[in-house]
Amino acid sequence: MRKDDSAPPPESGSSVSPDRPWFSRRSTLVVGVAALAPAALAGWVLTQVLAGSGSEGQQPRPLPASHAAGSPGRDAKSGSTPSGSPTAAASTPAAAPVPAPAPAQGPLSGKTVVVDPGHNTGNFKHTDEIDQQVDIGTGRKECDTTGTTTNSGYMEAEFTYDVSLRLRAALEAQGAKVVLTHQQDRAWGPCITERARIGNEANADAVVSVHADGVSAGSRGFHVILPAKVKGGAADTSKIVEPSRELGERIAGNFARTTGSAPANYLGSGTGLVVRDDLGGLNLSTRPKVFIECGNMRDAKDAAQLTSPEWRQKAAQGIADGIVGFLGG
Repeated sequence: MRKDDSAPPPESGSSVSPDRPWFSRRSTLVVGVAALAPAALAGWVLTQVLAGSGSEGQQPRPLPASHAAGSPGRDAKSGSTPSGSPTAAASTPAAAPVPAPAPAQGPLSGKTVVVDPGHNTGNFKHTDEIDQQVDIGTGRKECDTTGTTTNSGYMEAEFTYDVSLRLRAALEAQGAKVVLTHQQDRAWGPCITERARIGNEANADAVVSVHADGVSAGSRGFHVILPAKVKGGAADTSKIVEPSRELGERIAGNFARTTGSAPANYLGSGTGLVVRDDLGGLNLSTRPKVFIECGNMRDAKDAAQLTSPEWRQKAAQGIADGIVGFLGG
């Protein structure tokens, strides 16, 4: 306000009390207006927020920055609003879902391999169950067997499960989907019929059953068992005989090279390959499948290898390399 626009002092004889300044009324009015302004502004903001949220087809208007969390009227620590104070509901963005780890990319990407750890450590306690007879196409046979042990008591089922876990890791590193027929999470079994069914239902590109032999001392080395051509009952191996032989040959070559172990000296004529028609796991398979007997647990020299974690790792890698070669990796 310019100096020459100010109002003149009151004339003598006015009713204003002499002990109050002449500008008393104007000052009171200015202070009153100033006090009302923030309240009016707050009322206007509140009206706009409520009007916006209640308008059909309109989004609520965002609060000004001065009304954000931590401003007066809101508990800055808890973010809560004092009771009775209207506010816009706070929205918390939904947490983004954690993506599943991407499968390893490799030569076996898109392939499924079923690994069958031979026997079960619990079979020794469930002989009645595993002795039940099942149809294997060419006859009837025990549901499962106990497997063998080394002279010191190391069980074949322990060996086969350890190698199978190592084999699974090696195959998954190459991009394969790996299915185990069991993970020692059952008291006994599964039966040989179920083991075959798991591979069939998985539509496996290859199936390998891991074992170790239990013949007389002096018999050494590994061998791979291939399915014979059989047809009878639920068994028909006509479509898998040739691909299974190729799988077996690949595994035998890589196993010998990786482990340094020689083909068995007691069967297979030094080839490391044996054909059999009395194994339900092979007879009932509709997918390329082989068994591998990694060594003889009853021979001291072979047993020393089979009980070595380092050698078991080599055994798993040799089998994996054979599968990769068979599947075109």
